[in-house]
Amino acid sequence: MPIAVGLGACGGPRGPEAPLLVTVAEDMTTGYLVGPGDMVQVFIWRSPELSTSVRVRPDGRISTPLIEDLEVAGKSPTAIAREIETRLAEFVVEPKVTVVVQDFIGPAERQVRVVGAAAKPQAIPFRKDMTVLDVVIAAGGLTPFADGNMAVIVRRNADGQSPLRVRLGDLMKKADMTANAQVAPGDVLMIPQRWF
Repeated sequence: MPIAVGLGACGGPRGPEAPLLVTVAEDMTTGYLVGPGDMVQVFIWRSPELSTSVRVRPDGRISTPLIEDLEVAGKSPTAIAREIETRLAEFVVEPKVTVVVQDFIGPAERQVRVVGAAAKPQAIPFRKDMTVLDVVIAAGGLTPFADGNMAVIVRRNADGQSPLRVRLGDLMKKADMTANAQVAPGDVLMIPQRWF
């Protein structure tokens, strides 16, 4: 009999099955917001000595030439560019700035995390219409010891957290697309290991 290790705190796999469709707030599906760990390229027109690529620090800030400790986490690249222009205006005449995100992670509330018996457990940036199949593919699939049908999505709601069952074993081994549930920003996909 399989045992779900580490799932007791979230109610175990006995929760309802994850819905195939998830309603996500519009602000969560439009416009990328920068998060800690993202790599951003700051391009200042006609000032190559001020242009740079920099990784967003864990505190959500970046430092660029002439600008120290600029808070960027939770802001769009365009908003960051306008703020850099404002800060550079005291040093550069009419600065024109473009910010491009080169390596995406995003803020924690816009990530989907996969833990447990995945080949590469990790945090994945959420995107519109993302499903558990997308998450499993990004995580390199399941390990040979994964108990896919005992997997759960832990989703935050108004009452705290609720576990939702997902049938990853049926999805991956039997191509049962009815098991391909949608995920939401902030979800944690927990894949337990089988015990023989």
